[in-house]
Amino acid sequence: MSDTTGNAPGNKKRCFVVMGFGTKTDYATGRKLDLNKSYRLLIKPVVEEKGLECIRADEIRHAGTIDLPMYQELLQADVVIADLSTANVNAFYELGIRHALRPRTTIVISENKLAYPFDLNHINITSYTHLGEGIEYEEVERFRKVLGEILQTVLDKEIPDSPVYTYLDRLTPPTLEEEIEKAVEKQKAKDGAAPSAAASRRKDENKTLALLIEQGEEAIDNKEYVKGRKLFESAILIGKNDDENAVSIKDSYLIHRLVLATYKSEKPDPITALKDALQLLDQLDLDHTNDPETVTLAGAIEKKFFELGLGDEHISNSILLFERGFFLLNNRYNGINLAYVMNCRANSALSPTKEEKIADLIFANRARKRVLMICDNDWNEVLKREERETKEMEANEDFMKQRALNTERKFWIYANRAEACFGLGMFDEFKKARDAAMALEHKAWMVESFNDQVERLRKLLVINGGLLEPPWTDPGNI
Repeated sequence: MSDTTGNAPGNKKRCFVVMGFGTKTDYATGRKLDLNKSYRLLIKPVVEEKGLECIRADEIRHAGTIDLPMYQELLQADVVIADLSTANVNAFYELGIRHALRPRTTIVISENKLAYPFDLNHINITSYTHLGEGIEYEEVERFRKVLGEILQTVLDKEIPDSPVYTYLDRLTPPTLEEEIEKAVEKQKAKDGAAPSAAASRRKDENKTLALLIEQGEEAIDNKEYVKGRKLFESAILIGKNDDENAVSIKDSYLIHRLVLATYKSEKPDPITALKDALQLLDQLDLDHTNDPETVTLAGAIEKKFFELGLGDEHISNSILLFERGFFLLNNRYNGINLAYVMNCRANSALSPTKEEKIADLIFANRARKRVLMICDNDWNEVLKREERETKEMEANEDFMKQRALNTERKFWIYANRAEACFGLGMFDEFKKARDAAMALEHKAWMVESFNDQVERLRKLLVINGGLLEPPWTDPGNI
């Protein structure tokens, strides 16, 4: 049985990585996984250490559709590593194509909570542990060693790893390099022709998707939302054909980041920005999706509409969305915001009777009590992680980034605990949690966001907090 190699003799071998990019939701568990960290920390360093060029689809430079270069990589790459984390349908499809085209040099990996589909039970999938927001230093070291050994074995031994060529052992792999090159030249000629109106507007088409995402994330982190909006708009356009009527790629991560940058930009004005952001989310089937990030963003937008005085119906929408996000993820952010919007409804015409107001206040406080439990669990997870840290890790740049992430997470655990305690009338506990949050390293906007929400909550509870038993009373300046 023969194999094919797309590289000419003497050329550097190439590894193509099949996986999603950005933050993706694992619908089986409701967790959000940062797949860029999986690629940057676990895969790319190992591949490059073995002397191979490592590339993912978002790093390919192209001016037109991604399909042609992607198929070319699946045929010609010396090695393909397929990460099936979050059960990404594109990754499954591309793995199937690779198995059909090449009998060997394909490695399959995933994070360890992937529910194995029945048809993949006979395929060896190497697992790693992903924490969602990051990957532990020790796990990075462990998995790099494991993947390095597997990669070396794949390079050294000519053993079929494709089930297609294992079971159909007389099948001959295709040798289509010449046809592929013709197709590439044809596509280049097409891309070099007079640009259409849509292509003319695509100023960043010579950039890779990865570069646009990196610049967009940096802009959002620096609160340069107008810049971030333009960069993520360009990222989405990269996946669009020259046809004016073609639909741009609907990658949820790109749309989520564009939505965030859009409504945070407040351009051309806050209300228009919010409307534009909500319209973008409609592309992700907002009315029916169970994607936690989609419903959480929509909940935040509807909450903003209400706070800007656009009508009580927006608080109803926000409650429904934060409820969905809270039940899906059981997390602090959705829980604390659900409690807040329930207090908003208690003070609105949507709860006209005393009984309805009391019901909203009680539901809000039940959500806050749940948030306190989640805070305890999240805090214990952070402490366990820190206990495994060693002095040797402090010299590692990736580890230091993870430590900074842990510090930010601890700030929000304290901040969410403080807000929950304030709403429950537990003012001594509120002060302890608030002071602990302020003692941690933080950015100014984090404190501003926390103080703004607590002050809004105070104004709501001053009106109807006396209906609770015991009554909520304004603590004044604390």
